[in-house]
Amino acid sequence: MTLAACILAVLLALIFSALGTAKILALQPMRALAAEAGFPVAAYRRIGLLEVAAVIGLLIGLFQPLIGILAGAGLLLLLGGALVVHLRNGDGPRKYAPAVVCGILVASYLVLRVLATQ
Repeated sequence: MTLAACILAVLLALIFSALGTAKILALQPMRALAAEAGFPVAAYRRIGLLEVAAVIGLLIGLFQPLIGILAGAGLLLLLGGALVVHLRNGDGPRKYAPAVVCGILVASYLVLRVLATQ
């Protein structure tokens, strides 16, 4: 695994552990975002659980490449879903930019991780 892939894995783990935990705990900002997106809080909590599961997968992926790749792919699917929700709601770039930026980071991690396994 390259140093860049390790750094991205840890960065993504930090980002999504914070976001996932906030969703699981249903903190007020996350409740507001859930309502804005049209999701019940329970569904948003499940998304948070998936994010935390991906964090665990990314960290295991530091030692087991396939697990890291699968976790990254799962995160990319979640972020794609987030982008679709934002676009369907007519949100502007300010609202969907975090999903796009995180998606680019995850895609970069996946490219580096896959290339390192070949």
